[in-house]
Amino acid sequence: MKIIKWLDNNIERVILLILLVVMTVVTVLQVFMRYVMENSLTWSEELARFCFIWLVYIGISYGVKRAKHVRVEAIFSIVKRRGKFIINLIANVLFLYFAIYATYYGFTIMKTIQSTGQIAPSIGIPMSIMYLGMPIGMFLTTIRLVQRIIYETKIFKDGKEIQDNTPLESAQVVQQEPELETKKEVGIS
Repeated sequence: MKIIKWLDNNIERVILLILLVVMTVVTVLQVFMRYVMENSLTWSEELARFCFIWLVYIGISYGVKRAKHVRVEAIFSIVKRRGKFIINLIANVLFLYFAIYATYYGFTIMKTIQSTGQIAPSIGIPMSIMYLGMPIGMFLTTIRLVQRIIYETKIFKDGKEIQDNTPLESAQVVQQEPELETKKEVGIS
């Protein structure tokens, strides 16, 4: 159970970190080879591009989890609690619909590319691996959106105010804190 909880809290962050490190190292290596050694690497640009594409799609999921996507918040200042919930719900359901569609469409494109047997010329891996970034990233986004919808619905039903930018892991911590306070009041440690 601890492994699943750890993966839930950290999977996007770990993938993003690995992709960013690989992309940065490969790019710096390419610059060094080109300008210092006067000999460029044939595979570096393609690998950096693959990493960047995956980074973008996994980053969408991470943005949903951390509530960091760009949004117009002017409406939230003029509507009441119920209005905020309805606006958030509509936005999240529309985003969820898009994420499901993009997941399906991404797998369709990936399967088409896979059936052609196309290989990346410089690094020699199947192009379908690059195209797999979209459906995987959008599938993770779908999971995070479902979590967000459930979380915001629970908050609304509990009669609490929905915060505009509450990350999902903060929401889990906030839900656990009242239990700890109750145990302290009773004298249980």
